[in-house]
Amino acid sequence: LDNNYHRLKPRRTRSNRMINSASIVMFPKPNSTKTTRFPHQSVVVSLLLTGIIFTSSVHSFSVLTSPSRCNTQTLKVKDHTGSRHYDRRPSATAPFPDSHSLTKRRESNVRTHRAKIGSESSTALDMSPTSILGTLHKDTSFILSTLLVVSAGGIAMEQKTTFGKALSAPLVTMLMTLILANIGLIPFSSPVYGLINKFLVPPAVPLFLFDSDLKRVIRDAGSLLLAFLVGAVSTVIGTIAAFALIPLKALGLEQGWKVACALAARHIGGAINFVAVADTLNIDGGIVSAAIAADNVVVAIYFAFLFYLATSGESGKNITDDRGKLTTETNMSEPSLSEEISIPNEENKTITTSSIAYSIATASCLVTLGGVLTNAICPSLSSLVISSLLTVASATIFPSWFQSLRTSGTAIGILFLQLFFAASGAAGSLLLVLRQAPSLIAFSAVQLVIHFLVLVGLGRGLLKMDPNELYLASNANVGGPTTAAAMAQAKEWPRLVLPALLVGVLGYATATAVSLSLGPLLIRLATR
Repeated sequence: LDNNYHRLKPRRTRSNRMINSASIVMFPKPNSTKTTRFPHQSVVVSLLLTGIIFTSSVHSFSVLTSPSRCNTQTLKVKDHTGSRHYDRRPSATAPFPDSHSLTKRRESNVRTHRAKIGSESSTALDMSPTSILGTLHKDTSFILSTLLVVSAGGIAMEQKTTFGKALSAPLVTMLMTLILANIGLIPFSSPVYGLINKFLVPPAVPLFLFDSDLKRVIRDAGSLLLAFLVGAVSTVIGTIAAFALIPLKALGLEQGWKVACALAARHIGGAINFVAVADTLNIDGGIVSAAIAADNVVVAIYFAFLFYLATSGESGKNITDDRGKLTTETNMSEPSLSEEISIPNEENKTITTSSIAYSIATASCLVTLGGVLTNAICPSLSSLVISSLLTVASATIFPSWFQSLRTSGTAIGILFLQLFFAASGAAGSLLLVLRQAPSLIAFSAVQLVIHFLVLVGLGRGLLKMDPNELYLASNANVGGPTTAAAMAQAKEWPRLVLPALLVGVLGYATATAVSLSLGPLLIRLATR
């Protein structure tokens, strides 16, 4: 030690004075002749310091364990053994916990704090793709927006690309949603799909039938009407024969005959009739996707076959209108999926804001009236059948009103139909479609082969009809009015453009009821 340590001035505190006194006692000044006043002061000071430390520790512990600080604090820690409760309130028998309980309490506090921090961080930072997709799958706005975008994309692809034109907008739309659902971007089931089937499909059927004036069809269709009726009968015969040969057992006993009815409706009227029958018979969405995909492949090949057989240029007798003039062209042009839909000036009488509003209101009233009559007459029957019949009757009785709404009604119906195909594709499994497609392709192919053979046999052999009219009528049966009119224009048959459109609309009006009437017979064939 420095010999000058005793020259340092002590601090003016009680504890330091005490320590200074102790240091003087333990380390006296050099060359000091004085003796200590208390020879045992070092022992006394040590005992005093020990007492101070002990008193401070007891005071701190009593403050930490006082009832005022912990009478409401109860910890609940859950581990693999279950739920354990640690009550920090002192009891009467054990006012202070022992060291073992203190250790357990300390460990439980640490575990609870870490678990709380972990849960908060995981909640705040959980941005994994699975959690994001799970949130989006529950968002109806996201699902509806996706279906609308895909539906618009299907229409655009049919308009702009050769690939889309070859497949058609419904098939492109259905394939896109089928892929999106199978890679997990949209769910397989959603309330949005049910809302589309419940609220958009029923008005779509009347919207397509606004031009179904039966008086005009009978008056202007000419000999093509007879060819169309022969084609419809050929489809019925082809459906029964194909189902007897290929009963579609891979789809199940309940679904096989329903799909056969839906395909019969498709090959008499068109896609809208397929949708109506599928909705009426509650066909599974995955099976609808597989059936449409398989049938489109067969129909594309069949159309190519019809175009190959048909000859270009006029043939047969001319069809005259009411004034005795040759009908070479028509103002009637059935809107197809490739037409642009816009809201122009009110002076343009194609599609206007008012025509859209009138079309939706008229279709809604027809669906409501059809539902009321169905419940009163035959509750077990689908309201789409009565609604279709009411629309045909109304269009025949009030042709001028429905003619003014024809273009806008068909455009809106196309959008609703696109949403139906989008929802059907989203509800289908890609593996299921690939598994069911072979039997469906075989059934559709056999159905159309028999349809063509019966059509040519009855039309050419028995009725001696023009083969070009038979081919055009078959096109109207299988594809509907738009494909039939396109074939008439491509083959330079201007006199047959209007009749092709008219008989195609007649198929829309009659195919649903005709195909549903096949149900009992197909059920007997399935259960034999």
